[in-house]
Amino acid sequence: MASVILEHVGKRWGDAVALEDVNLHIPSGSFCVLLGPSGCGKSTTLRIIAGLEVPSSGTVRIGERDVTALPPSQRGISMVFQNYALFPHLTVADNICFGLQVRRLPAAERAQRLAETAELLGLSALLERKPSQLSGGQQQRVALGRALVSQASVCLMDEPLSNLDAQLRQDMRRELRELQRQLGLTVIYVTHDQAEAMSMADQVVLLSRGRVEQAASAPALYAEPATTFAARFIGTPPMNLLALEQGCIAGSDVALPLPPEAAWLGVRPEAVRLARAGQTNTLPATVAGTEYLGADRVVRCAVGSRQQLLVRAEGRLAVEPGQAVGLYWDVGDTHAFDAAERRLALNPQP
Repeated sequence: MASVILEHVGKRWGDAVALEDVNLHIPSGSFCVLLGPSGCGKSTTLRIIAGLEVPSSGTVRIGERDVTALPPSQRGISMVFQNYALFPHLTVADNICFGLQVRRLPAAERAQRLAETAELLGLSALLERKPSQLSGGQQQRVALGRALVSQASVCLMDEPLSNLDAQLRQDMRRELRELQRQLGLTVIYVTHDQAEAMSMADQVVLLSRGRVEQAASAPALYAEPATTFAARFIGTPPMNLLALEQGCIAGSDVALPLPPEAAWLGVRPEAVRLARAGQTNTLPATVAGTEYLGADRVVRCAVGSRQQLLVRAEGRLAVEPGQAVGLYWDVGDTHAFDAAERRLALNPQP
């Protein structure tokens, strides 16, 4: 397998900036997810790696080679598209082997690769069917088989599960991850779904407005978001961010031991707890609404004069809108950000 390195990659169309100074190192054999909202540049980054777009600046390296100027066919990559791109008039076997036929590989080698790939993906009994005779999950496996049969060093995936229903998407996430580990593939996967990113990735690259907000493992991204954008984007519900004024939560007189340059207080909803009756040193709040989710209940609380804070509590918790409550969380669950919305280091407690 091969590593993928992007150095100072930029992409512009006239005055429009799609990517700006993107630097990435994706280790060989790892599963990297490009994550972000629509228009953030994740698909453009993938297309530049694939050779389908030419960068306006910077270089792309796959393994030891500078491939910036090479066409896709010479980069040693395979790709799985969002719409699967299967030929409706060809059988499953012919769809999988199409690229091998174009490259004029010997028939015996094509047959061997087809048999191995079909066995790996559970498609052996479906090789004579047409795409219209397959379910969505089976079509996705055929598209994946076409990528794997090429034995490319890097596999690129552009939102390949977005057309599947929720349960099948969850099953396919698990299968893709197990397959990647089994084959030792270098996979670069594009999605806007944080659940896919957090459950599958060795490295998550969070993009916003053409820039890398943060590149880290899923646990690091969750535990130590580098910016308020990362804090809001990762987590369900997202991190609470409360504005500060002169060391206090804006609209209240509640002071917190934070650095003087702190402009934002962050705390995860699952870290916040409702105080027991008579408990002191809590943040006074009023229940503004609740959302029942079965095992969990998300409680929306009004804090100060104009801010709200979400609490992820047990589903059986009984609270009503208008009820006065006290909130608290452990000091170690506190995050702070400056006026530029960058993370601030907090001094460890003795």
